[in-house]
Amino acid sequence: FADLVLDTWDLQLERNGREHRTADMGCKQLVVRRGQPFTITLHFSGRGYEEGVDKLAFNVETGPCPSETSGTRSHFAMTDCPEESCWSAVIQQQDGESLSVSLCSPPSTRIGRYTLTLETCTEYQGSSFHIGHFILLFNAWHPEDTVFLRDENERREYVLSQQGLIYQGTCDYIFSVPWNFGQFEDDILSICLNMLDINPKHLRDQNRDCSRRNDPVYIGRVVSAMVNCNDEDRGVLAGRWNDPYDDGTNPMSWIGSVDILKRWKDFGCQPVKYGQCWVFAAVACTVMRCLGVPTRVVTNYNSAHDTNANLTIDHYLNEKGGQERQSWDKIWNFHCWVESWMARPDLAGDYDGWQVLDPTPQEKSEGVFCCGPAPVKAVKEGDLQLKYDIPFIFAEVNADVVYWVVQADGMQKQSIQSSVVGKHISTKSVGKDSREDITHNYKYPEGSEEERKVFAKAEHEKKSIPEEDEALHLKIKVSEGANKGCDFDVFAVINNNTDVERVCSVRLCARTTSYNGTTGPQCGLTDLIDIDLEPRSEKRVPMRILYEQYKDNLTQDNLIKVVALLTDHQTGDVMVAVRDVYVENPPIKIRILGEPMQNRKLVAEISMVNPLEVPLSNCVFVVEGSGLTHGQRVKQLEEPVEPQAEAKFRLDLMPHQSGLQKLMVDFESDQLRGVKGYRNVIIAPQPL
Repeated sequence: FADLVLDTWDLQLERNGREHRTADMGCKQLVVRRGQPFTITLHFSGRGYEEGVDKLAFNVETGPCPSETSGTRSHFAMTDCPEESCWSAVIQQQDGESLSVSLCSPPSTRIGRYTLTLETCTEYQGSSFHIGHFILLFNAWHPEDTVFLRDENERREYVLSQQGLIYQGTCDYIFSVPWNFGQFEDDILSICLNMLDINPKHLRDQNRDCSRRNDPVYIGRVVSAMVNCNDEDRGVLAGRWNDPYDDGTNPMSWIGSVDILKRWKDFGCQPVKYGQCWVFAAVACTVMRCLGVPTRVVTNYNSAHDTNANLTIDHYLNEKGGQERQSWDKIWNFHCWVESWMARPDLAGDYDGWQVLDPTPQEKSEGVFCCGPAPVKAVKEGDLQLKYDIPFIFAEVNADVVYWVVQADGMQKQSIQSSVVGKHISTKSVGKDSREDITHNYKYPEGSEEERKVFAKAEHEKKSIPEEDEALHLKIKVSEGANKGCDFDVFAVINNNTDVERVCSVRLCARTTSYNGTTGPQCGLTDLIDIDLEPRSEKRVPMRILYEQYKDNLTQDNLIKVVALLTDHQTGDVMVAVRDVYVENPPIKIRILGEPMQNRKLVAEISMVNPLEVPLSNCVFVVEGSGLTHGQRVKQLEEPVEPQAEAKFRLDLMPHQSGLQKLMVDFESDQLRGVKGYRNVIIAPQPL
């Protein structure tokens, strides 16, 4: 017999891409998921494959120094009965000189870039043919994969969906901003794999790093560290939480991860400026989804940053409600992280499922700025000793807040807040644009026996007392219509829950603030007001907050912190109530003109009214949406937009993917920043 000579081959990109749900990656290369067969066709020249005469075998290799022992190389011969535990090759069909072969990896294979080689052997003659490269991803569809997720709708949302919503605002005023994750856009997969290849663990020991890439726990920890640049590890994003942002992009302006990841690559892996928590989380979500790990962005309202790990956040105020001294412990209005779905065979017990990964640089973990993966179940149960970083996350959702009011004579009085930390933990619902509240995954109901047991395990005595046990109750309410450009009212509401008359004095103070808890200048203050409260009665003390007072100091987070201080004349006790008021941006309107169809022109009309009493200058609209826009589209307006006038333009689109897509818009100007809007568009498939 003459030698068996490989002439050409076909990696069947279209069919394999469809079957492995990677077709949207639009790569010109083979991308498949582990544990699932994929088909290639071999065309020989001169003669076809003869069973019993020709022996065929394959080599797959990944990483710089592949070896069988580290699981980064496999040599396997053609077989009739494949085994789950190792690579296999099975003949599917033979047609003359063509041979279709089904290749399959075990569901625990290392992910990453692979080379594929064919070895042929006829009698004593052997030849080797380099077939090409392919990329292997995690597989949430395979029951034996450690990232297996049972529900198809959840797999679509958490692995395949390229768009989502991220929750922001305050616990009293929750709203969402759209985000384009874009994990299947051109070049993103290659950027994510490069991120793994320049991580410090890889540079320290390439072979060990590649051999651990079968484990989503390991990958999650690497990604959590690489999304921030705080370890000088060539990470993706630099964080900044205050003006000026002039030497980079204001964190409020981003509407997607693709632009950030591409800039990082184009600048030679120099950090992109600037990110804040939701930007770090969204980029991590893109990377994890891209690699095949089910992931979602989560927002925790009133998130505690407990630097000294005593589960208590101490705030010091003066008698006018101003900050008396700087505290490193902070309450963030909201804080975003991601949850990734994976098994935890490294932990004894049942800790599989959602794991917290937090790429925002806050505290070091094993010497590196990363956080997680921490099983959400372990946070709920107070199992603080398990890996990784559970005490920090436990504090973010459970710490007590103590306000110390420092009086003129230096005396300090404490006011303990009823449980305010870890509220309305939120994520986008599966398959729809509503909010899913997942607080119950992180903590037991307040005041329950289970909660008491968890705190005992965590060695934490909860200080706060339930509202119904308070003699006097103080809270802050906001009038409707706290809109940017307008004045609005806030009220201190005092309830006397006793059967006797009470006398107290109340003062309100307002300051602009940032979402990470840093306060700015005062923008409202009332005199000290004495109040007589009848038994079981309620009184309100108003304060008007004037646009004139807040307009110059409002940060781009649009937040005003209102503090009410109450002194009970009978007991001398001091009470503090705090509320962050979100000052609303104007809405962006998006109209779709024409019938949306794949590969057919579509027009979007985008508009916004200037709510301020001054013109808006240097106005820019940025529009993007995977499947709709082919990257970002930027529209700069030539003229300023006068007060109460409408900024409006039309944009031509050519949708290249069918199905439900999101068109996302960000508006920027010198006077009004980070205004967001989106519109869902259902694109009909192109008629055959």
